Amino acid sequence: MQIYWTKINKIIEETPEVKTYLLDCPEGFTWEEGSHTHFALEGFNAGDKPNRSLIRHMSISTLPHENAIGITTRIREQCSEFKTILRNLEVGKEVAIFKTHSNVPLKREDKNVYLLSSGVGLATYRPLVLDYFERPDNVKQIYSLNIDSSKDFLFTNMFESAPDKKFTAQFVDNRKDYYENVKKLAADKEGLFYIVGSDDFLVQNIEVLREQNIKPEQIMLDKHEQQLPKFLSYDLSV
Repeated sequence: MQIYWTKINKIIEETPEVKTYLLDCPEGFTWEEGSHTHFALEGFNAGDKPNRSLIRHMSISTLPHENAIGITTRIREQCSEFKTILRNLEVGKEVAIFKTHSNVPLKREDKNVYLLSSGVGLATYRPLVLDYFERPDNVKQIYSLNIDSSKDFLFTNMFESAPDKKFTAQFVDNRKDYYENVKKLAADKEGLFYIVGSDDFLVQNIEVLREQNIKPEQIMLDKHEQQLPKFLSYDLSV
């Protein structure tokens, strides 16, 4: 396993609770849209075993041509040891990244793509949308639906409806409106539905989509292949 040590190049305050850490691209480090990585703080590998409290699984919110690895995360007032350390890191500090992989690349199958997300989960979709804007081949249109009860919505300058690009972005701040919209989107029985958020959020969305007769193979999750059956293989008739 190769560990890439790199420096924080810039810190962007997206909202009062969300920051994006832009990291220098180490030589030889590559990724594609929808990628996640293991993001670790100094000292995580100092002992005999890795200190897991200093490692987090994070989505990369940028594309390689932006020349920075973007890590976008929510840091609340009361937070974990990891987030407390991260909050106090400054530009120039070193962090590590390793085990980078994409579970949710943009599928180009001449279908409509629906991006369902909760809060900062939208960061996973930023590279997919950017990739689509630059190369819309074999994607009919993209519809992004994000729920964030804080109402401090992310990336609103990019996630803005653009009919000429066949892109729609919608933000809601409550569950009722969110799930009503999911049901409407599920009227498209051929669409591809991506879901990013907590495990509970995934389960609730899958339940709604399956009730609307969306098949498991139309549902994309940011999970390793071996984890998918846990979410997609339950029987609705039970």
